Amino acid sequence: MAKLSSSNGLEKRPKLRFPGFDEPWKTNIFDEIFSLLPNNTLSRADLASCGDILNVHYGDVLIKYGSILDVESDEIPYITTGKESKKQCYLSDGDVIIADTAEDETVGKCTEIINTQNAKIEAGLHTIPCHPRTAYAPMFLGYYMNSPYYHKQLIPLMQGVKVLSVSKSNIGNTLISAPVSYSEQEKIVDLLHLLDCLMRKQQEVIDSLKKYKRGLLMHFFSDDTTRQWRQYTISQIGKVITGNTPPTNDRSNYDGDLMFCSPRDIGEQKYISSTEKRVSPKGFALGRPIPPSSVIVTCIGLIGKLGIATTDMITNQQINALIVSEDFDHEFIYYAFENFFPKYRSKVSMQTLPILSKSEFEKLLIKVPNLNVQHKISNYLAGMDKRIEQTQQELNVLQDLRRGIIQKLFI
Repeated sequence: MAKLSSSNGLEKRPKLRFPGFDEPWKTNIFDEIFSLLPNNTLSRADLASCGDILNVHYGDVLIKYGSILDVESDEIPYITTGKESKKQCYLSDGDVIIADTAEDETVGKCTEIINTQNAKIEAGLHTIPCHPRTAYAPMFLGYYMNSPYYHKQLIPLMQGVKVLSVSKSNIGNTLISAPVSYSEQEKIVDLLHLLDCLMRKQQEVIDSLKKYKRGLLMHFFSDDTTRQWRQYTISQIGKVITGNTPPTNDRSNYDGDLMFCSPRDIGEQKYISSTEKRVSPKGFALGRPIPPSSVIVTCIGLIGKLGIATTDMITNQQINALIVSEDFDHEFIYYAFENFFPKYRSKVSMQTLPILSKSEFEKLLIKVPNLNVQHKISNYLAGMDKRIEQTQQELNVLQDLRRGIIQKLFI
C-alpha cells in the first residue's frame, strides 16, 4: 500500500507514503490558508429541536463529532426560532469548526463540515469557524488538524487553569502541512475514512450487544422471574470487607508488585487483573486483603461500579468487597448487583456525596434462586460479556492501527 521515506534536508516528508508519491509536503501558516468566519453566542438553553438553522455547539465538537461532521447523517441541534445571530454566517462544505475552549487539553479539537446540500448551518459558542482559501481534498483538513502533529502546536498556546482556551491570534500562527498532490490527499482521506467506518460499525455491534445484555438482565431479574426466589441480605450472602489506604507518607508501603484497588480501576472491565497503584508486602499487610472471586463495589460517590477480583488484593476505603460464601455463585451475585445498583443510584443521586456504608450495604436485600439456576443465569450472561469483550478488543485493534498509521501518515 505504501512505502517508507525519510526527511531530505529541510524538506518535510511523512514516514508512510502511497506508491507514486515522494515529493515533500508543503507547509503554510494557518492565516495564509484560512479566513475566519463569525460564530454566534447561543448557549444550549437557546437551542431546541425545531427551526431551520443548524447550530454546532463547541461541546459537541469536543465529544460528539469526529474529524468529520456530515450534515446529512450526524445529528445536530437546531437554533430556536426567534433567536437570531448577531452576525449570521452559514458554513459551506469544507469549512472547519475549532473548539477554542475545553476543560482539558482536548481544546483545539475540530471537525470539518460536509454540507453538500447547502443546509443552513452555523458555528456556536466557543468555536472558531474558518473557511479554507485554497482547495483541499474533502475531509483532509479535518483529519490533519486532529492529528497529534498539529495538536502538539496548540499545547503551549493553551491558557487558563480549570478551563483551557486557545485564542484566534495564536491559532493563526500555527502551521498546516499537506501533500502538494490533491490525489495524495484523497488517498490519505480514503484510508482514514475507511478505518473510521470500520470502527463505527464495530461500535454499533458493541452497542447492540450491550443493549441485548441489558434486556437479558431485565428479563432474568424481573418481578415475574424472581417471584419464587428467596430474599437475602448481603451479610447473609457473604462477608463484607471495607478497604483502607496504607499510609501514603511512607513510600515503603508502595511501588511494589501487589494490587491496590481504587474506584478508578473499576468499571471498564468485569475482572480486575491490574491496578493503577501497587503496594509492597509491607503496605499490603497494612490493608484488608480480599481473595480472588470477591465482588468489588464502589460505595462513595458513584455507587455501584463493579468488578471481580482475579487475585489477592487490597482496596481503599471507597470500596466494599463481598467475599461470597460457597452457597452462592459469585458471578451471579455480580450480575444481581449489576441489575440492582442503577435503580439504587437513582434514589441517592440528589445527595451531595452519596455514601453507602458497610452496615447499610450489608442490609441491602437481593433475591436469589437456587444454586443450579444461579449457575445457568451467570453462565449465559458471562457468555454475553465474553462476546462484548471480544468485540471491544477487535475495536481496540482498529483504534491502535489508526493511531499508528496517523503517526506515520502526517507531519
